[in-house]
Amino acid sequence: MRTYFRLLSFAKPIEKYAIPYIICTLIMVVFSTLNLALLAPLLHTLFNAEGAVEPVAKPEGFDLMDYFNYFAYDLNDRLGPYKALQYICIVIVASVFISNLFRYLSQRIMENLRIHTLLNLRKSVFNNVMNLHLGYFSNQRKGDIISKIASDVQVVQFSVTGTLQVAFKEPLQLIAYMVMLFVISTKLTLFSLLVIPVSAFFISKIVKTLKQQAQEGQKIYANMITLIEEALSGIKIIKSFNAANFIKGRFDQENDNYATINRRMVRRQQMGSPVSELLGVVMVAVILLYGGSLVLSGQGDLEASAFIAYIAIFSQVMRPAKALTDAFSNIHNGIAAGERVLQLIDEQNEVADKPDAKPVTDFTDAITFKDVNFAYEDTDVLKDIDLSIEKGQTVALVGPSGGGKSTLVDLIPRFMDVTSGSVSMDGTDVRDLQQESLRQLIGVVNQESILFNDTIFNNIAFANTSATEEEVIRAAKIANAHEFILGTEHGYQTNIGDRGSKLSGGQRQRICIARAVLKNPPIMLLDEATSALDTESERLVQDSLYKLMENRTTVVIAHRLSTIQNADKIVVLEGGRIVETGSHFELIGKNGLYKRLIDMQQFVEA
Repeated sequence: MRTYFRLLSFAKPIEKYAIPYIICTLIMVVFSTLNLALLAPLLHTLFNAEGAVEPVAKPEGFDLMDYFNYFAYDLNDRLGPYKALQYICIVIVASVFISNLFRYLSQRIMENLRIHTLLNLRKSVFNNVMNLHLGYFSNQRKGDIISKIASDVQVVQFSVTGTLQVAFKEPLQLIAYMVMLFVISTKLTLFSLLVIPVSAFFISKIVKTLKQQAQEGQKIYANMITLIEEALSGIKIIKSFNAANFIKGRFDQENDNYATINRRMVRRQQMGSPVSELLGVVMVAVILLYGGSLVLSGQGDLEASAFIAYIAIFSQVMRPAKALTDAFSNIHNGIAAGERVLQLIDEQNEVADKPDAKPVTDFTDAITFKDVNFAYEDTDVLKDIDLSIEKGQTVALVGPSGGGKSTLVDLIPRFMDVTSGSVSMDGTDVRDLQQESLRQLIGVVNQESILFNDTIFNNIAFANTSATEEEVIRAAKIANAHEFILGTEHGYQTNIGDRGSKLSGGQRQRICIARAVLKNPPIMLLDEATSALDTESERLVQDSLYKLMENRTTVVIAHRLSTIQNADKIVVLEGGRIVETGSHFELIGKNGLYKRLIDMQQFVEA
């Protein structure tokens, strides 16, 4: 229940919806119960041939059925049977109208609450995901995160708020029916209550394992989403390796598993309603026999018209009982999905600002790594790193794959925090700075072109959403992108497709460089973006990179060593350690790892 009430907290301010919902539901319950109770005077009028029954005295106490009977007799006596029947029909129609009007209003209010809850819950989940550190995403499947934000939140919305609706309305309706049944006949109602413990016992047995099955179903659904996301992202590789049938087989297996779990859950969920309905019908039949014998024998104080109204009301008792049964079954789906959603909301950002973190507005001196160590869980990535990057310098990081180059660069904008040691900017530990202001001073161009399914203009202006058209065009010109942009279908307003799929690799990189140019930061971090390009595209991209690096402090992860020979400092990493530092000619003279890497690359290119 703790999970349920926590999920319900996302409906705040709940009183905005709860108070009008309670008022509307109360009115609806009262009049929907009266609709059935009014059957008694209606039948009393129909059965009351003129002079066939004894006069009914005006009741002195508060007995609802006596008032109804007196009301029917009085109309019958003053207006005649047919006229009395007309009045009673008008009252019933008015009661039904009021009942359904307020049922509609209560449903509208509850639907608004449901949408409001979904909005708050999905916003909280997505906001927390966006605030998490990069290391979290290295250990998570994107499909699982997408499933929680999209599917699980939807399940919570319908299950939890739907249960809230049932939990208030149906017990209230049940109580109203039971009160009316006691008013008509206390003896018969006490007899009828025997069905409740029997029904509850069977229903509890049916829904016992639903939560466990719901949790398993949500995990399998997340696996399916992961497979879909991976298949769509890697469709070119799948087709080039003729692996479509293999991927289809994996998806079919997960799909079959999900279908199997769903069949088990639905089988159990759907058993609850028929069982409770069957028990209810059996009880109605027993009451019909028992109450009918009292009426026919004249042993009880129940008239035939009141007895028929009693049966009509009792038959409706099972409707809210069935609704409660269904809600009790469905809540397990919502709780299982809710636990997964709350797990994502509760995930802590390990790279958070300190309460007294200071903003930083400019970069004036140097970025300094001092005794830096970094590890992913138990795996050491960087060891004893000491490095200074002076303002205005171009520093290149080179070395074998897995040497820790990307990790070292990621520590500068504080995408991750060091395990020990410190990274400082102008003498201040970056952990003491506000992340947002720190990253405002840094531009990034990755080896992989990260673009969005939007226009070229919006992808460039992503760095500065208030940029003018002139500023965007100027940035594109510096990035050697302006000419090819004008050649697209709608120029700067051309949509580039998912991840820029409508553009070539070189075009995508130049858009990314234009984005970095528009931001105009004093520090640039470049994961050299020319290694996968053809010669012409490489020349254009490299030229735009040189323009981007002018008058900036630049850290370059170099893949083609020929492109960084003019760097002020070259840092060679191997196994997470700095093994060599110097200029190109200094490192060549040392005849160490850098020289071997140069020789290997020249041999391959030859």
